[in-house]
Amino acid sequence: MEKLIDELMGRIFIELEASGRHVHLTKDAAQMLFGHSLTQKRPLSQPGQFACNERVTLIGTKGKIENVAVLGPEREECQVEVSMTDCVTLGIKAPVRPSGDTKNTAQIILEANGKQLSLPSGAIVAQRHIHMTPHDAQLRKLKDGDTVKLRTLTARPVTFEDVTVRVSPKYQTYAHLDYDEANACGFQKGDLALIVQ
Repeated sequence: MEKLIDELMGRIFIELEASGRHVHLTKDAAQMLFGHSLTQKRPLSQPGQFACNERVTLIGTKGKIENVAVLGPEREECQVEVSMTDCVTLGIKAPVRPSGDTKNTAQIILEANGKQLSLPSGAIVAQRHIHMTPHDAQLRKLKDGDTVKLRTLTARPVTFEDVTVRVSPKYQTYAHLDYDEANACGFQKGDLALIVQ
């Protein structure tokens, strides 16, 4: 019975997660900043993804943000994901982009262990999105790249528009908001949302 209830809940609701500022690094960037490959601290909700023991400082034209999380595994390109509020602190103009779309984005400097790595582009404000399994996408008649409205069932309910659906067998189904969005809707861990058409 409990399994049936969980399955029905999964067909109706999507769990929300707040994604804080973080950095993805290439193997070469990790070696340059830390002298070794990234090391795993704890797994994340998406299979194969993990928070690292390593941390960096972000440096912009007006300010810096210390102790920023690095996520693994290593990628083909460096990417820095920040919120609009972070952009004000740093003095950068990072565009809203899907993860991985870093061409002609904001430049930023990464610092760790007294070493600096200047990225000519790579800083973005991540487009709000839903990671979705093919099974869950099929149930909702959605495909990779679709956009939907997402109604949060939170302390301060908000309907977010232009939420990108990303479908892959490598994903678990979660909706990701950045901290600005999460704070706006009064998010708390375990909160759910509904896709509204």
